[in-house]
Amino acid sequence: MSRSPRSPVRRPRPTARAAGLLLGYAADRVFGDPRRGHPVAGFGRTAMAVEKRTYADSKLSGAAHTAILVGATTAVGVCAERLGRRAGWAGEAAVTAAATWTVLGGTSLAGAGRTMARLLDAGDLTAARDLLPSLCGRDPGVLDADGLARATLESVAENTSDATVGALFWGAVGGVPGLLAYRASNTLDAMIGYRNDKYLRFGWAAARWDDVVNLAPARLTGALTVAVAPLVGGSARGAWDAWRRDAAKHPSPNAGVAEASTAGALGVMLGGRTDYPHGVEMRPELGSGPAPVTADLERAVRLSSVVQAGAAVTAAVLALAVVRRR
Repeated sequence: MSRSPRSPVRRPRPTARAAGLLLGYAADRVFGDPRRGHPVAGFGRTAMAVEKRTYADSKLSGAAHTAILVGATTAVGVCAERLGRRAGWAGEAAVTAAATWTVLGGTSLAGAGRTMARLLDAGDLTAARDLLPSLCGRDPGVLDADGLARATLESVAENTSDATVGALFWGAVGGVPGLLAYRASNTLDAMIGYRNDKYLRFGWAAARWDDVVNLAPARLTGALTVAVAPLVGGSARGAWDAWRRDAAKHPSPNAGVAEASTAGALGVMLGGRTDYPHGVEMRPELGSGPAPVTADLERAVRLSSVVQAGAAVTAAVLALAVVRRR
């Protein structure tokens, strides 16, 4: 007796992917990050456990560590997306929406930026310093109010790309596997991509891989910043000029684009002495205005929110184009 052939796994549905991305973005705007059992935090704990077995002071060990974790996360995304497709259009859209909500962090980013602005306005430097580690890896103990404002604004600019635009871009291009692989890559960079003694070699692959996956998203972030700057009272010409003139000065090929375009849009200057727990870096000046003050944080958060909305729409359009060409 011959076996009946297995039912083929359906191809991705363009409208389901686009709808899922928009629904996931909307969920992030309404609910923010999941309050308990966040999958990204679970991935971080898993990565720490794997590191106990894979760590060695070498680039090869770091590359293997990165490949194992990103590869495994991508495989989970492939399985989840296939299950969603078998459940029909609604199932595929729902799985994409859930994955999108899981990996986005734009609403939490904006909330942290607004909270920092309120704390600095109130003169509560102790609480402001306590908040800063949730935004970036700077050493808050050495920063005054102006330093905290600059560090926060730079973090909002960079993480607009990392926390939202990059995830939406890779969700459009790669669906659920793209979403999860991007967040795994970004999280590993945040965990081990430091230039300290422990991770200088072991974290090299994670940092370089994160640079690669963010090349396109960072430039999309810059383009969106130029396009929407006038909607928040900023300068499109200033954003473009600062991007073209200053972005390449930054040690990161991607953060420089996001930070320079934001500085130009808002008419402020970023960069200068930057204190990290592992040492001090002198960052190049980005933009040509005065140093940012507390009021500029509110403007940066508004700009970030509009860029994120533009990224969601762009990702939906890109998803329709990419999936239909397959």
